[in-house]
Amino acid sequence: MTTPTTAGGAAGAAGESPSSEVDIAQFQAELRAWLDANDLRPGPDASLQGHLTQFARVSAALYEAGWMRYGWPVQAGGLGGPAMLRAVVGEEVVGRGLAEPGPYSMLEVLAPTMIDYASPELTAEMVPRLLSGREQWCQGFSEPGSGSDLASLSTRATARGDQWVINGQKVWTSFAQYSHRCILLTRTGGADAPNHQAITAFFVDMDTPGIEVRPLGTMHGVDEFCEVYFDDVVVDGTRMLGRPGDGWQLAMDLLPFERSTCFWQRIAYLYSRFDALIAEVKRQGAAVDDELGAVYLALHTLRCRSRGTQHRLADGHRLGPDTSIDKVLLASAEQLLYDTTRDLLPGLIELNDSRWRPEYLYSRAATIYGGTAEIQRNIIARRLLDLGKE
Repeated sequence: MTTPTTAGGAAGAAGESPSSEVDIAQFQAELRAWLDANDLRPGPDASLQGHLTQFARVSAALYEAGWMRYGWPVQAGGLGGPAMLRAVVGEEVVGRGLAEPGPYSMLEVLAPTMIDYASPELTAEMVPRLLSGREQWCQGFSEPGSGSDLASLSTRATARGDQWVINGQKVWTSFAQYSHRCILLTRTGGADAPNHQAITAFFVDMDTPGIEVRPLGTMHGVDEFCEVYFDDVVVDGTRMLGRPGDGWQLAMDLLPFERSTCFWQRIAYLYSRFDALIAEVKRQGAAVDDELGAVYLALHTLRCRSRGTQHRLADGHRLGPDTSIDKVLLASAEQLLYDTTRDLLPGLIELNDSRWRPEYLYSRAATIYGGTAEIQRNIIARRLLDLGKE
């Protein structure tokens, strides 16, 4: 197994946590050299299943060589070191087009949640399966009647001895049709329990009897999202994450991870598409004005903000409502990039069957998924600027 010299050397190879004083630039240089020497480019299958298969292939190679294990704690199958190392790996992999940012982001969101809330035994057993690409997981949070209002979810788990019986429905569950496990939020408290205190999380095997997955068609032609139905699904009590009623806090701790390391990967992807836009504009001899400059400024502002978030995470800070700023900046930059593509290259999106079309259509949801822009601005106003509810 490859052991990067800057990520702890022999200590890392022995399973000890490397020093937090890691030369990130040298780590990235060594990773780039390894990627240059190992051909992990994707094949011709551009379907969703093809993307997930490619991500599993890349993850397996990176895990075997050690790269995918840095930045993760030893007790979870990692080699230790700061979380910034994970951001570097994701940036290189996604920026080179070796994997799509969507499947990669699930790892960065769900693995930290397992590490923080699952038992040590369950963490040690399961997290390496995710890091190594052997498994894909999904996140069962949103419901038809409780998307942004997560506290009102109605999927219920009822105790039956040492087990729990789950009934309900989830929606917008990304990659559920290809997932082996699901981190699932349920309601366990009585009718008189406050909404936030009545939510409990479970780690559910997707092949458990009573689970039905139905992919949802989308306008960009990729059935990424699914409805998931739970009909008397029996889950062992050892699969509870945390304690009864910890589900709301788990969700609050999980959401900032959607806007930290996995954002860094998304930004790398948007930069790669920006480079592709410039190349296409030059190829077609299209007129260029200040629109490309505005896109670059938006991406650079986003990257600077996200860099600060990475460093706060690396310094051990808990991420909170301040990451709503990152979410607003990402959605704005992503939509501006694809709006500019449509403006500068007329007909490319409407008439050509290229990757730009589904990407443009997907970008319309950037201000919705992961928390709507309106809610993020309310969070910024109320919790960061103390402007109250009016």
